[in-house]
Amino acid sequence: MNKETGIILAVDIGTTSAKTLAVDASGRIYNSHAIGYPLNTPQPGYAEQDPDIISDAVMDTIVKVMTDGGWKREDIICVTFSSANHSLILLDEGGGLLTPSITWADQRSAIQAQRLMENGTGVSIYSRTGTPIHPMSPLVKLIWMKENRPELFDAAHLIIGIKEYVWIKLFGYALMDYSLASATGLFNLEKLDWDAEALQVAAIRAEQLPRLVPTTEVVRGLLPGAAARMGLNVDTPFVLGAQDGVLANLGIGAVEDGVMAVTIGTSSAARMSVKQPTFDAQGRLFCYALAKEHWLVGGPSNNGAIVLQWISERLFPGKRAEDIIPLAAEVPAGANGLLFMPLLSGERAPFWDGEAKGVMFGLTLAHKETHMLRAALEGVIFQIAAIVDLMKKAGEAPQEIRASGGFARSPLWCQIMADMLGMPVSIPESVESSALGAAQLGLYAVEGCEGELLRWKDGGAVVYEPNMANAERYQSLLPIYLSLYEQLKGQMRDITRLEAWETAGSN
Repeated sequence: MNKETGIILAVDIGTTSAKTLAVDASGRIYNSHAIGYPLNTPQPGYAEQDPDIISDAVMDTIVKVMTDGGWKREDIICVTFSSANHSLILLDEGGGLLTPSITWADQRSAIQAQRLMENGTGVSIYSRTGTPIHPMSPLVKLIWMKENRPELFDAAHLIIGIKEYVWIKLFGYALMDYSLASATGLFNLEKLDWDAEALQVAAIRAEQLPRLVPTTEVVRGLLPGAAARMGLNVDTPFVLGAQDGVLANLGIGAVEDGVMAVTIGTSSAARMSVKQPTFDAQGRLFCYALAKEHWLVGGPSNNGAIVLQWISERLFPGKRAEDIIPLAAEVPAGANGLLFMPLLSGERAPFWDGEAKGVMFGLTLAHKETHMLRAALEGVIFQIAAIVDLMKKAGEAPQEIRASGGFARSPLWCQIMADMLGMPVSIPESVESSALGAAQLGLYAVEGCEGELLRWKDGGAVVYEPNMANAERYQSLLPIYLSLYEQLKGQMRDITRLEAWETAGSN
C-alpha cells in the first residue's frame, strides 16, 4: 500500500459490468473488482438495463476493493467516474423510475433518426452538438418515447443517464458532466449549455435535465447511508469524471497530436484528440468533450466483444467467448472468401444506420464454424478500418495507433487489427484504459486542475507489426466489404419496416 500518497478509486460504469480500480498517484493499480449485470432485450431492437442493479454494483465494487485492499477511508484521495454513453432514464416527480436504462445499443428509434436526417433537422442539430443522428442518441430516443409512450414521456420530471442515476443514489441529486452531455445530442458545444433547437425538437425543457458541470467538478457531501455502505467519509471528494471513450484516450496517452486510440470493448471506437470542437459536414464523426482544450473526434461502432459473445453462444455453446478466439488461427486472413458484416444491432460509424442488419457473405459448403469465427473477428476490425479511412478523408490521419479494451488480451485479434490497418498497433501494459483515464482526471481535478492533464504515458508494452501479405489481402477485401452495405441497405430498411408491421399486428 502507498500510505504516503493514498489511492484514487476509479469507477467504470460499463455496458456489461461495473469495475472499480484502486490506483495511486503514479498510476499503479493495486487491486480491482468487477461485477457484471445483464443486458435485457425484451423485443427486437430493445436493449435495456435495470438502473438499481447497476447502482448496487457500483457501490459493491467499491466495498470489495476497499475490503480486499485493506484500504481505510483516510487513504482515499478521491472517487472518480468513467461511464458508458447515450443511456436514457426517465424519472417521475417523486424520483421513481418510469423507464429502465435504455442503452446505446437500443435501436427502436431507427425510423425517427432516419426522419431527422431526411428533413435536414438532424444535420442542423449535429453542427452544434457534435452527436451524430442515430438511435444511440438520447435526443432520438426522446422523440421515440414521445411518439410511442406518451404517458411516460408526459410524466417525466427528470431526464438522465445511468451515471446521473448512480449520482442520485450517492448524493440525492443529479449532475451531468460536459463529456456525457456532449453525447446526448442536446448539448451545444460552443455555449457549453443545452441547445435550444435540440430541446425543442425533443419537446423537453431544460428544467427537466440535470445541472451541467465540467468533468473536473469536485463534489463532497455523500448521503450518510451511501457513505456507511461503502466505508467512506461523507466528505470524501468525488469527481464527476467523463464518458468512457474520451477517458480511454487519456488512459493510454492518446491525447497528443497524431495519436489515434482504438478501443474495442462491448462496442468499439476510434478517436483522436483536437484542441477545439471539430465537425464533419455530413455528420459522420462525433465530437465529444474531455476537458479544457481537449476534445475527441472520431467514430464509434456498435460492434466489438458483443459480436464475439454472439458467435460463441450460437456456434460454440458451453465455451467461453475468450477461449474460442485461438480457433480462428486455423483459418487464413480473409477466412477463405467469407465476409461477415457484424451489424447485429444496427450500426453507428461509418454507416450511421440504425436499421442495418448483419450479413454473412460468401458462404460455401467448405466453410466451417472456425471460418465464421474468423470472419466475425475480422468484421469487427473492418468496421474500425472504415472509420479510420473516414477520418483520413476528414484530414485527421493517424500517425500512431494505440489500442485498448478487452480485445487487447487476444494476440490474434490484435494482429488482425495491425494487418488490416497496415500499421503498428501498440497495446498498453494495462487494458483498463477508461478507468485509468478517470483516475488521471480525478487527480488533476482534486489538485485544482494544475499541470498537465496527461500524467502517465505508456508507449505500449507490446507492439504488433503488420504482416504485409495479410495487409494486402485485407486492402483488397475492404472495398468489397463496404460495397455490400451500399447494395443491401435498402433491403435492410425494408426488413426493419416489415418487422415493425408484424410486431404491431401481433399486439
